[in-house]
Amino acid sequence: MAIDLTQNRPEFLQSGLSLDELNVDPIKQFELWFKQAIEADIIEPSAMSLATSDGLEVSLRTVLLKFFDDKGFVFFTNYASKKSKQIESNPQAALLFPWLALERQVKISGRVEKISTLESLNYFATRPKDSQLGAWASHQSSRLSSRQVLLTQFEAMKNKFKEGEIPLPDFWGGYRVVPHSIEFWQGRENRLHDRFIYKRVEDVWEISRLAP
Repeated sequence: MAIDLTQNRPEFLQSGLSLDELNVDPIKQFELWFKQAIEADIIEPSAMSLATSDGLEVSLRTVLLKFFDDKGFVFFTNYASKKSKQIESNPQAALLFPWLALERQVKISGRVEKISTLESLNYFATRPKDSQLGAWASHQSSRLSSRQVLLTQFEAMKNKFKEGEIPLPDFWGGYRVVPHSIEFWQGRENRLHDRFIYKRVEDVWEISRLAP
């Protein structure tokens, strides 16, 4: 049975976006919007869709942004996961922050690189102990015959590391998406949305308005 959504057409009326409002630095502009997303009590504002491809298949999933700076946007994962294998094959990715409660999206495209082991270690040390154990217990993206298998692996890791600090797994760490384009999308009435894209040209960010 088909479900007709053609009449589901909410108008976007909260605000607009103009060129003179934008910071010349897209990272600073992202920081401003990120803070506003937090202030608006959006559920998990750091959640971002991550698209990767190995040239044969495109994959999409939600991951959490853990930190960002002038160098890029960092997330963590198992280096043996499907996403990691696709990144190894094709180190380009896209990110999407769907802050729909604010009628906003941010789209980021760029090169993906592993962060240093020290950076991964510093973050891993801040994770709750059970989350550290979970990184050891889960062979991400591998097939499981049941949830009990996963829980058994978790208990085995808990027993293995019951004394002392839990070490950083050599198969787990962070990736940084180094952006070459960042688009800020603000919903407007009549689907005449405001879209501005920053593109890096050598060491300079150029800003253009895009048609909706």
